[in-house]
Amino acid sequence: MIKILILGGTSEASALASAVAKRRLPAIFSYAGRVATPKPQPLPTRIGGFGGVNGLAAFVAQERITHIVDATHPFAAQMSSNVLAAAAQFGVKAIALTRPAWRPVNGDQWQSVANIDEAVSALAGPPQRVLLAIGRMHLAVFAAQPQHHYVLRLVDPPTSPLPLADVSTVIDRGPFTLEGDLALLETQGIQRIVCKNAGGEGAASKLTAARTLGLPMVMIERPALPSRHEVHRIDDVFSWLSDHA
Repeated sequence: MIKILILGGTSEASALASAVAKRRLPAIFSYAGRVATPKPQPLPTRIGGFGGVNGLAAFVAQERITHIVDATHPFAAQMSSNVLAAAAQFGVKAIALTRPAWRPVNGDQWQSVANIDEAVSALAGPPQRVLLAIGRMHLAVFAAQPQHHYVLRLVDPPTSPLPLADVSTVIDRGPFTLEGDLALLETQGIQRIVCKNAGGEGAASKLTAARTLGLPMVMIERPALPSRHEVHRIDDVFSWLSDHA
């Protein structure tokens, strides 16, 4: 008997959860807890961190997990590393369901940077209206470039003061549309975009919108991860489960 732990937070994780539920496979869905109202899932769901490798390993042992599917955000590097360590500790099978990274096409004005700190440095210069499409974490470091007005698109309204002096928020939840992103960029008078190379379709419309309007983007590339088994399709996850049952 198999029992699957799906580490979610992406649209791919939700699609996998639906497919697993339809097949009536025993599984648990886990959210990191960064969103106040996460999308309901058709599987037993837990919310919150595990407490590092040891906490994840203890949960795997307690729940008798046999297979872990890491379908977290491509920038959840610590969680993905913990998965590999915990799986090795208990001999559990692990796979990553990932999105291919975005690649620039003709007309894109990308400045690729390796991390958040390089993104902050890339914003040196005269004041602009900047869309920070990076989520809620790491906002404080952009205070080092206080000349800009920052526009944040967040899933939940802020519950505490934001760490930026000149900032406004737009509350919205993806997947987003090209029409909506064009309207956002034009209404807010955006002159530059900072985003993470998350890949996938759910947030790709801002790339097309930026290309259409001729806006430059600071693109934060994905962090390096240890070698792991990655697939991009749900069918490949089920093939892997069948091979490793």
